[in-house]
Amino acid sequence: VQLQASGGGLVQAGGSLRLSCAASGSSFSNYILGWYRQAPGTERELVATVSSGGTTNYADFVKGRFTISRDNRLNTAYLQMNSLKPEDTAVYYCRYLRRVTPVLDYWGQGTLVTVSS
Repeated sequence: VQLQASGGGLVQAGGSLRLSCAASGSSFSNYILGWYRQAPGTERELVATVSSGGTTNYADFVKGRFTISRDNRLNTAYLQMNSLKPEDTAVYYCRYLRRVTPVLDYWGQGTLVTVSS
């Protein structure tokens, strides 16, 4: 499975960005796509996930500001980020996770989001 993440960039505080994560090479339809982020000197943390059935999960610090969605026909997940804050600055990583047999876990290359104050 390969993950292609895109959409990062530089934005001012209060602005918006939309990240995309396209999964290819998967022969399964039942898997989770998620976004995680890692700022310098910190551990990678969950931002949001979406299941193949559309169930979403968000970190508390993005609730009400970020929205994750998914297009199963395109095997692509989107993260719409609004009201961005400087503390949202990080490398955002896409993750493909399948929890049932066969268990599969893949990470994308990361895309940098920089929010200026």
